[in-house]
Amino acid sequence: MKRSGTATLPLHYGKVPPWLYERMSILGLSIVEVILADYGKNEVLKRLADPFWFQSFGAVMGMDWHSSGITTSVMGALKRSVNPNSKELGLYICGGKGRFSKETPNELLIIADKTGLNGNDLVRASKLSAKVDNTAIQDGYQLYLHNFILSDEGSWSVVQQGMNDSDGTARRYHWHSENLESFVDAPHKGIQGTNRGNILNLTAHEAQENRKGILEISHTNSEKIMQDFANLILPNHHDVRASDVDLKKLGTLLYMTRENQPENFEELLLLKGVGPRTLQSLALVSEVIHGAPSRFRDPARFSFAHGGKDGHPFPVPINVYDETISILQKGIEKSKLGNSDKLQSINKLHTIISEAEKNFTPNFDINDVIEEERQNSWRFGGKTVFGDAEKPASPKPIQLSLF
Repeated sequence: MKRSGTATLPLHYGKVPPWLYERMSILGLSIVEVILADYGKNEVLKRLADPFWFQSFGAVMGMDWHSSGITTSVMGALKRSVNPNSKELGLYICGGKGRFSKETPNELLIIADKTGLNGNDLVRASKLSAKVDNTAIQDGYQLYLHNFILSDEGSWSVVQQGMNDSDGTARRYHWHSENLESFVDAPHKGIQGTNRGNILNLTAHEAQENRKGILEISHTNSEKIMQDFANLILPNHHDVRASDVDLKKLGTLLYMTRENQPENFEELLLLKGVGPRTLQSLALVSEVIHGAPSRFRDPARFSFAHGGKDGHPFPVPINVYDETISILQKGIEKSKLGNSDKLQSINKLHTIISEAEKNFTPNFDINDVIEEERQNSWRFGGKTVFGDAEKPASPKPIQLSLF
């Protein structure tokens, strides 16, 4: 199924602080490297073409879990870290926001010269994907970001985003070259945005006759256009609420990493000495790397790895973030030398917790979890765009029971 989802993306303005952007680049590259090693280049492209996985990926990197800013920041951070290593990785990222999007054709032609790919075909794919989403689909959103991601084998994905100034929302469009037969006949892997009633979509199956007889174009009912999509609604509220997450999955994660670390964790010898809080983050990173598509239906849950830059659900725990990056990077380095034990240990985290979910019944208040994280934030080097987390003058006693 090429279409994979719709979602509301509230527009957020402002810049990502350097201390977070730097870490996003490093963590993003590390996650990509592990996916490449375990699943290959096409899997990276496939993940980026999945709207739900993409949002979860941004959330685990410490961005605001629900905002349009995830698109710009994630793609910018990835381009910064992936491209200097493109020859080794076999992946290239072109384009970007605003004027950088217009550089995509030139970037693709340069890459084609290096790899032997057909540059004209790649430029055509880039231009057509943008033209379709900006012109053939008239849904009130004007494109302002276009990223074209390709492998040295010729497969590609597109992530692009449009803005609707009138209602303060954005729509993100995803493309994937796999099984793409036409640019004008239902080509999208996924479209994220708000369903706003009737829109003009000349790429829908229902518009085939309209494309043949362009003078007879008519507005196609959006419900028919969107009927293949799963709806991911990203709300306007900034805080993370119980309704935003799968409480069974979150509860199992917290219970297994904080309260009841099983004997299996002791078998993860290469992770010995890692505290419960870092295990919590590593488990969510492991899920982003190894989880099945069905596990990304609640992107907000992944913000419990490294918080959010605006303090929702809690400040970014810099110390934990850095330890997570360090463990991943050491695992990648050893894997390149033929020792993949540490990366296998991280994978095992996800496996153990997924198995535990089957017999776990959650009974906790998510607000207690968030409050506990905020009170302890100063211990973990908590940081937001507003400054460093401070030690509470009068900590509130919290009795956190997960079951």
